[in-house]
Amino acid sequence: MALKRRHKIESNFSMASMTDVIFLLLIFFMVTSTIVFPNSIKVNLPQSKQQTAAKPVARITIDENMNYFVAYGSERSQEVSYQELSDFLTNLQKKDPDTYVALYADEIIPYREIVKILNIANENKLKMVLATRPLRSDK
Repeated sequence: MALKRRHKIESNFSMASMTDVIFLLLIFFMVTSTIVFPNSIKVNLPQSKQQTAAKPVARITIDENMNYFVAYGSERSQEVSYQELSDFLTNLQKKDPDTYVALYADEIIPYREIVKILNIANENKLKMVLATRPLRSDK
């Protein structure tokens, strides 16, 4: 006696359920990607009705020849050596610890020279302001 199968097994694979899963994953990732916030920090800065600027009282200038010039208040700038500059900043901290110091450097000055002065000011707990120099017409 020969037994026959009533149902014939087919070896076809239905892609309909696979496409449904792919579309569901696509929708899931599209929805979740719009919820992700960028890595930025929102800072609420204080607002003021009156603008005040901290005016530097002392000035240090470095010219293109690596000459140091210092001035305090409305005094005229005078040339000093590097050691005298260090002494000037130390004495300035003793005189007035809340003094702002403006540092003017020529554009060709190596950054390490600026950092040396900033380190001296940091050791003396002085507030430094890096300032730009106006371009000269002869260059």
